[in-house]
This record gives sequence, structure tokens and C-alpha cells, in this order.
Amino acid sequence: MEDRLTELEIRLTHIEDTLDVLNQTVIDQHSLIDQLQLQIAIIEKKIEAAVSSNIAHESEETPPPHY
Repeated sequence: MEDRLTELEIRLTHIEDTLDVLNQTVIDQHSLIDQLQLQIAIIEKKIEAAVSSNIAHESEETPPPHY
């Protein structure tokens, strides 16, 4: 009986360690996702600014000289 209890305690310790590692992995991934979302938002703003400042709307465009 004592051996079974010891084996269960050992297993529980391994499970707790694994849970701690998995929990830290989730925390790290969440942080990375937040960083990536921020970078995407910044890139989207830069693209919108570049597109809106450099390209005229189709109705404002003059036809090319060969027309």
C-alpha cells in the first residue's frame, strides 16, 4: 500500500510540473499574440496611410495619354 501511495505522489508531482510548464507556455503565447496583434495594427495603419496618400481615387484619375 505504501508503494502505491508513493507512486501516486510521484505521478502527482510530475503532473504538477507538467501543468506549470504548460501554464507558462500559454502565458508566453498570449504575450506573443498580443505583440503580434499590435504589430499588425501598426502595419495596417501604415498601409492605409500609404494607400490613401499616394493613390488618387479612380474618379479623380485622368486617362492615360494614349486614350
